[in-house]
Amino acid sequence: MNRIAWMVFRNIVRAPFWFLHIVKMGKENSGYTEQERYDYIRNMVKKINKTGRVTVKVFGEENIPEQDGFIMFPNHQGLFDVLALMESNTHPFGVVIKKEASNIILVKQVVKALRGIAIDREDIKASLEVIRQMTKEVKEGRNYLIFAEGTRSRNGNQILPFKGGTFKSAVNAKCPIVPVALIDSYRPFDEPGIAKRTVQVHYLKPILPEQYIGMKTVEIADIVHDRIQEEINHFIL
Repeated sequence: MNRIAWMVFRNIVRAPFWFLHIVKMGKENSGYTEQERYDYIRNMVKKINKTGRVTVKVFGEENIPEQDGFIMFPNHQGLFDVLALMESNTHPFGVVIKKEASNIILVKQVVKALRGIAIDREDIKASLEVIRQMTKEVKEGRNYLIFAEGTRSRNGNQILPFKGGTFKSAVNAKCPIVPVALIDSYRPFDEPGIAKRTVQVHYLKPILPEQYIGMKTVEIADIVHDRIQEEINHFIL
């Protein structure tokens, strides 16, 4: 039995209640605050991870900005990434997710409840609208998570180049950029079986607007990429 099937099996009784409540919270004018929606889903995620026999270890929590209105840029290893990030972070955030994954049952409802955004990577006009929306909301104090690689790495803890365009919202909003290093996040769902696994989440020092002002987004992308890869290398070598 693979781990996803095991997680579903272990939570089969609770899952319908979770689903219905998330749908309720995701409705416009539901009456729930963003923190309340996030806390409910985060507690659900923590239970799912525990029953899935996955431990999430967090490093550098002090690097998460106290004031909301920042964007996190983690490396992308697989389907478990968002589960690890949600367990590790008490600050609510929206997720930018590719359109192909946004219609998966439960994923769709969770993204809606978190006020996330689905992006069509082939539609330039739609991508520009996502940048505009993120910029506006981050300026208003919301946090976001976006995978700068654009797609998941298939090489374990070796990350792909980061796309400069993913940093445009941060530059436009003049917000803190938070690099996040995920280590072994591919293992829970990529490796067969349900043996215990540990995933590491490392929050690195944020890059503040005064540190990147005047830089091109491709330059920022390279800096964030290299810091994350250096952090990963330090802990796996």
